[in-house]
Amino acid sequence: MAKGVDKTAILTVAASIADRDGLDAITMKNLAQELGVQPPSLYNHIAGLAELKHELMIFGWKELEQQLIRSAVGVGGWDAFRAMCRTFYRFSVEHPGVFNAMLWYNKYTDSESMNATEELFGFFYRFMESAGISRQNSEHILRTMRGFLEGFALLVNNGAFGHSASIDESFEISLEILIAGIQSLEGK
Repeated sequence: MAKGVDKTAILTVAASIADRDGLDAITMKNLAQELGVQPPSLYNHIAGLAELKHELMIFGWKELEQQLIRSAVGVGGWDAFRAMCRTFYRFSVEHPGVFNAMLWYNKYTDSESMNATEELFGFFYRFMESAGISRQNSEHILRTMRGFLEGFALLVNNGAFGHSASIDESFEISLEILIAGIQSLEGK
């Protein structure tokens, strides 16, 4: 086995393959080839491709969570919300393969998957509470926000915006519409 091959190295290389060639391009054979090991060596660290994609999903959510939290540090109010949304969008388009793995989040019901986003969602709920948004509406807003961010990123990642208008400008306008809608929901 090549020196330095562990689960972290496997996930890092899998993420690189996914981002470069797509999530479906990850195979045990090409993963082993990029790591400089024989495919059976990978099974010392992961049970197979399904486990690898599950781990990649958790890896992506944890990395995104850290970036989102860092983006909001020292920023207050709705500017923190804007910063987090921009960070989510940037991460999603810079890491399209990992992002695709992350979209399977609700497919898994184990505690590790649930814990992968615990701090992120906790931060979101605390923000909504500080903005005077009820917990009941926060649940719906979270789904709306995810639908906007994930949907927008998927359209960008798949080259589905064909008009010549600036995609970044469309994102910013859409973000402001989302914020205005949230604020009007409870008269904020």
